[in-house]
Amino acid sequence: MSPDLRARRSTAGWLRPAGSDPDARAALFLFHYSGGGVSMYSRWPGFLPPSVECRRVQLPGRQDRLEEPAFTELAPLVTALCEVISRELDGRPYALFGHSMGALLAYRVAVAMEARGPRPALLGVSGWAPEGFSMPGRALVEGPAEGIVALLRELGTLPGGDLDPELSARVVASMRADLAVCAGYRDDRARVGCPLVAYGGRDDPYLAPGALRSWASRGDGFLGVREFPGGHFFIHDHGPGIAMDLVQLLHRHIAG
Repeated sequence: MSPDLRARRSTAGWLRPAGSDPDARAALFLFHYSGGGVSMYSRWPGFLPPSVECRRVQLPGRQDRLEEPAFTELAPLVTALCEVISRELDGRPYALFGHSMGALLAYRVAVAMEARGPRPALLGVSGWAPEGFSMPGRALVEGPAEGIVALLRELGTLPGGDLDPELSARVVASMRADLAVCAGYRDDRARVGCPLVAYGGRDDPYLAPGALRSWASRGDGFLGVREFPGGHFFIHDHGPGIAMDLVQLLHRHIAG
């Protein structure tokens, strides 16, 4: 096995914090959106009670993992994520939550963990749906950097004006890799056995009206849709409310 592959298959670098809290009753694994990193969840440890530990997942190719090659295909990324999470499990329940591309990753990890076990106690998805979600696809992935910069500015993740060329190249590279992961996804209508809850912004331009309801067909334990004011990145303003709801649901299903 190559050194690079060994590094990808270890838990080192993937989780913040790196170590688990032995006093917590459950763990919540958080997946970031495309082009982003764990910094989007920097305030979430303060949103959770001591009973639920916050484990933020950092994908390679960004922030403090900038020197590592980013994944460009979904299947090997999901396999790596399952291995990372499986090594962290010690019999306590765990939940998965992700926003946008993170929701896709959380969903596919939940599907994969159905087969290898143990399955998550709860799946939370935000800002993405298996039907009715529209984002630029393969043409943008293979196009010039200017197209990706324009998308990042449209999303609000890059400021206007001139950018440092080196910073711009790094941001574009991670976003291009993440868009490739998403563009290669083909929906197989896979279902999950754990309870599932969906969150969204009422004015999200990338979700068709009612798109989040399509999650109802992906499992028997659909807990409904929670909508908040805002667009695609409503999560930045409503993290406390989302976290509180996730914790309540997780505790309820652990007790049940």
